[in-house]
Amino acid sequence: MSFQEKLERNIWGLSIMVAIVVSIGGIVEIVPLFYLDNTVEKLSKEEDSIRPYTALELEGRDVYIREGCYLCHSQMIRPFRDEKERYGHYSLAAESKYDHPFQWGSKRTGPDLARVGSKYSNEWHIQHLRAPRSLVPESVMPNYAFFEDHLLDGVLTEKKMRALAMVGVPYSEDDFSAAAEAVRGKNEMDAVVAYLQVLGTMVKFEEGKDYRE
Repeated sequence: MSFQEKLERNIWGLSIMVAIVVSIGGIVEIVPLFYLDNTVEKLSKEEDSIRPYTALELEGRDVYIREGCYLCHSQMIRPFRDEKERYGHYSLAAESKYDHPFQWGSKRTGPDLARVGSKYSNEWHIQHLRAPRSLVPESVMPNYAFFEDHLLDGVLTEKKMRALAMVGVPYSEDDFSAAAEAVRGKNEMDAVVAYLQVLGTMVKFEEGKDYRE
Protein backbone atom coordinates (compact mmCIF):
# COMPACT_ATOMS: atom_id res chain seq x y z
CA MET A 1 0.00 0.00 0.00
CA SER A 2 1.40 3.38 -1.02
CA PHE A 3 1.90 6.33 1.33
CA GLN A 4 -1.00 8.17 -0.34
CA GLU A 5 -3.33 5.23 0.11
CA LYS A 6 -2.38 4.97 3.78
CA LEU A 7 -3.15 8.66 4.27
CA GLU A 8 -6.49 8.36 2.49
CA ARG A 9 -7.49 5.55 4.84
CA ASN A 10 -6.36 7.36 8.00
CA ILE A 11 -8.43 10.47 8.71
CA TRP A 12 -6.07 11.75 11.40
CA GLY A 13 -2.97 11.23 9.28
CA LEU A 14 -4.65 12.97 6.35
CA SER A 15 -5.74 15.89 8.54
CA ILE A 16 -2.23 16.35 9.91
CA MET A 17 -0.68 16.23 6.44
CA VAL A 18 -3.20 18.75 5.08
CA ALA A 19 -2.44 21.06 8.01
CA ILE A 20 1.31 20.80 7.32
CA VAL A 21 0.93 21.51 3.61
CA VAL A 22 -1.42 24.45 4.18
CA SER A 23 0.94 25.86 6.82
CA ILE A 24 3.90 25.69 4.47
CA GLY A 25 1.91 27.42 1.74
CA GLY A 26 0.81 30.12 4.15
CA ILE A 27 4.33 30.71 5.42
CA VAL A 28 5.70 30.99 1.88
CA GLU A 29 3.07 33.61 1.02
CA ILE A 30 2.99 35.61 4.26
CA VAL A 31 6.55 35.71 5.62
CA PRO A 32 8.04 37.68 2.68
CA LEU A 33 5.54 40.47 3.34
CA PHE A 34 7.36 41.27 6.60
CA TYR A 35 10.72 42.00 5.00
CA LEU A 36 10.11 43.07 1.38
CA ASP A 37 10.60 46.83 1.07
CA ASN A 38 7.80 47.25 -1.47
CA THR A 39 5.08 45.46 0.50
CA VAL A 40 3.69 48.85 1.51
CA GLU A 41 4.34 51.67 -0.93
CA LYS A 42 6.64 54.50 0.09
CA LEU A 43 4.79 57.80 -0.14
CA SER A 44 6.46 61.19 -0.26
CA LYS A 45 5.77 63.72 2.47
CA GLU A 46 3.51 65.65 0.08
CA GLU A 47 1.51 62.55 -0.85
CA ASP A 48 1.13 60.96 2.56
CA SER A 49 -1.72 62.26 4.66
CA ILE A 50 -2.86 58.83 5.83
CA ARG A 51 -4.17 58.98 9.38
CA PRO A 52 -6.23 56.78 11.69
CA TYR A 53 -9.99 57.14 11.41
CA THR A 54 -11.64 59.75 13.60
CA ALA A 55 -14.02 58.51 16.29
CA LEU A 56 -17.05 59.14 14.06
CA GLU A 57 -15.45 57.55 10.98
CA LEU A 58 -14.43 54.53 13.01
CA GLU A 59 -17.98 54.04 14.26
CA GLY A 60 -19.22 54.32 10.67
CA ARG A 61 -16.75 51.70 9.54
CA ASP A 62 -17.95 49.33 12.25
CA VAL A 63 -21.57 49.80 11.15
CA TYR A 64 -20.49 49.22 7.54
CA ILE A 65 -18.87 45.91 8.54
CA ARG A 66 -21.76 44.92 10.82
CA GLU A 67 -24.28 45.35 8.01
CA GLY A 68 -22.15 43.28 5.61
CA CYS A 69 -21.65 46.10 3.09
CA TYR A 70 -18.34 44.47 2.07
CA LEU A 71 -20.33 41.54 0.68
CA CYS A 72 -21.52 43.74 -2.20
CA HIS A 73 -18.90 46.51 -2.34
CA SER A 74 -15.16 45.96 -2.70
CA GLN A 75 -12.62 48.63 -1.77
CA MET A 76 -9.86 47.58 -4.15
CA ILE A 77 -9.25 49.17 -7.54
CA ARG A 78 -6.91 47.04 -9.61
CA PRO A 79 -4.12 48.56 -11.75
CA PHE A 80 -5.94 48.15 -15.06
CA ARG A 81 -7.11 50.89 -17.40
CA ASP A 82 -10.82 50.02 -17.25
CA GLU A 83 -10.70 49.99 -13.44
CA LYS A 84 -8.92 53.32 -13.20
CA GLU A 85 -11.17 54.98 -15.78
CA ARG A 86 -14.27 53.99 -13.83
CA TYR A 87 -13.15 54.31 -10.21
CA GLY A 88 -9.94 56.33 -10.08
CA HIS A 89 -6.34 55.59 -9.12
CA TYR A 90 -5.66 51.97 -8.25
CA SER A 91 -5.62 51.09 -4.55
CA LEU A 92 -2.41 51.21 -2.52
CA ALA A 93 -1.62 48.93 0.40
CA ALA A 94 -0.55 52.04 2.32
CA GLU A 95 -4.13 53.30 2.29
CA SER A 96 -5.25 50.33 4.38
CA LYS A 97 -2.43 50.27 6.91
CA TYR A 98 -4.76 51.28 9.77
CA ASP A 99 -7.64 49.02 8.66
CA HIS A 100 -8.38 46.04 10.91
CA PRO A 101 -9.65 44.19 8.94
CA PHE A 102 -9.07 45.78 5.53
CA GLN A 103 -11.99 45.91 3.11
CA TRP A 104 -10.28 44.79 -0.09
CA GLY A 105 -12.10 42.16 -2.10
CA SER A 106 -13.52 41.23 -5.46
CA LYS A 107 -17.31 41.14 -4.94
CA ARG A 108 -19.09 43.90 -6.81
CA THR A 109 -22.82 43.57 -6.71
CA GLY A 110 -22.55 47.31 -6.17
CA PRO A 111 -19.72 49.62 -7.30
CA ASP A 112 -16.29 49.71 -5.71
CA LEU A 113 -16.14 52.31 -2.92
CA ALA A 114 -12.39 52.83 -2.63
CA ARG A 115 -12.64 56.39 -4.07
CA VAL A 116 -16.21 57.30 -3.14
CA GLY A 117 -15.10 59.97 -0.64
CA SER A 118 -16.16 63.50 -1.66
CA LYS A 119 -17.76 62.17 -4.86
CA TYR A 120 -21.25 62.87 -3.53
CA SER A 121 -22.65 65.25 -0.94
CA ASN A 122 -23.61 64.19 2.58
CA GLU A 123 -27.24 64.74 1.65
CA TRP A 124 -26.92 62.39 -1.33
CA HIS A 125 -25.46 59.63 0.86
CA ILE A 126 -28.19 60.06 3.50
CA GLN A 127 -30.95 59.80 0.91
CA HIS A 128 -29.22 56.88 -0.79
CA LEU A 129 -28.95 55.00 2.50
CA ARG A 130 -32.57 55.79 3.41
CA ALA A 131 -34.01 54.71 0.05
CA PRO A 132 -31.43 53.63 -2.55
CA ARG A 133 -33.93 53.30 -5.41
CA SER A 134 -35.01 56.92 -5.03
CA LEU A 135 -31.63 57.84 -6.54
CA VAL A 136 -30.56 54.66 -8.36
CA PRO A 137 -33.72 52.95 -9.69
CA GLU A 138 -31.92 49.71 -10.62
CA SER A 139 -30.30 49.31 -7.19
CA VAL A 140 -30.81 46.10 -5.19
CA MET A 141 -29.39 47.63 -2.03
CA PRO A 142 -31.55 47.37 1.14
CA ASN A 143 -32.95 50.45 2.85
CA TYR A 144 -30.96 51.65 5.87
CA ALA A 145 -33.25 54.38 7.19
CA PHE A 146 -33.03 52.76 10.64
CA PHE A 147 -29.47 54.07 11.00
CA GLU A 148 -31.00 57.38 12.05
CA ASP A 149 -32.76 55.76 15.00
CA HIS A 150 -29.58 54.46 16.67
CA LEU A 151 -27.37 56.83 18.64
CA LEU A 152 -23.69 56.04 19.12
CA ASP A 153 -22.20 54.98 22.44
CA GLY A 154 -19.14 57.14 23.15
CA VAL A 155 -17.87 54.85 25.92
CA LEU A 156 -17.75 51.98 23.48
CA THR A 157 -16.02 54.19 20.90
CA GLU A 158 -13.14 54.82 23.29
CA LYS A 159 -12.81 51.11 24.00
CA LYS A 160 -12.62 50.38 20.28
CA MET A 161 -9.89 52.96 19.79
CA ARG A 162 -7.88 51.57 22.71
CA ALA A 163 -8.16 48.07 21.25
CA LEU A 164 -6.90 49.30 17.88
CA ALA A 165 -4.01 51.10 19.56
CA MET A 166 -2.90 47.72 20.91
CA VAL A 167 -2.37 46.47 17.35
CA GLY A 168 -0.43 49.51 16.17
CA VAL A 169 -2.96 52.18 15.22
CA PRO A 170 -1.40 55.44 16.51
CA TYR A 171 -4.22 56.79 18.65
CA SER A 172 -3.17 59.01 21.55
CA GLU A 173 -4.57 59.64 25.02
CA ASP A 174 -6.06 62.85 23.64
CA ASP A 175 -7.92 60.80 21.02
CA PHE A 176 -9.25 58.47 23.72
CA SER A 177 -10.42 61.28 25.99
CA ALA A 178 -12.12 63.12 23.11
CA ALA A 179 -13.87 60.06 21.64
CA ALA A 180 -17.11 60.28 23.62
CA GLU A 181 -17.58 63.96 22.91
CA ALA A 182 -16.81 63.45 19.20
CA VAL A 183 -19.78 61.11 18.78
CA ARG A 184 -22.15 62.69 21.31
CA GLY A 185 -25.60 63.11 19.77
CA LYS A 186 -24.51 61.43 16.54
CA ASN A 187 -26.37 58.49 15.06
CA GLU A 188 -25.30 55.60 12.87
CA MET A 189 -26.32 57.47 9.72
CA ASP A 190 -23.92 60.31 10.58
CA ALA A 191 -21.18 57.78 11.22
CA VAL A 192 -21.59 55.79 8.01
CA VAL A 193 -21.67 58.95 5.90
CA ALA A 194 -18.50 60.21 7.62
CA TYR A 195 -16.79 56.90 6.85
CA LEU A 196 -17.86 56.89 3.20
CA GLN A 197 -16.73 60.48 2.75
CA VAL A 198 -13.16 59.72 3.85
CA LEU A 199 -12.63 56.71 1.58
CA GLY A 200 -9.88 57.36 -0.95
CA THR A 201 -9.19 60.93 0.13
CA MET A 202 -6.07 60.53 2.24
CA VAL A 203 -3.39 60.08 -0.45
CA LYS A 204 -2.42 62.96 -2.73
CA PHE A 205 -1.44 61.07 -5.88
CA GLU A 206 1.30 62.29 -8.19
CA GLU A 207 0.26 62.32 -11.85
CA GLY A 208 1.88 59.51 -13.84
CA LYS A 209 3.73 57.95 -10.90
CA ASP A 210 3.78 54.16 -10.65
CA TYR A 211 3.64 53.25 -6.96
CA ARG A 212 4.33 49.57 -7.68
CA GLU A 213 8.01 50.19 -8.44
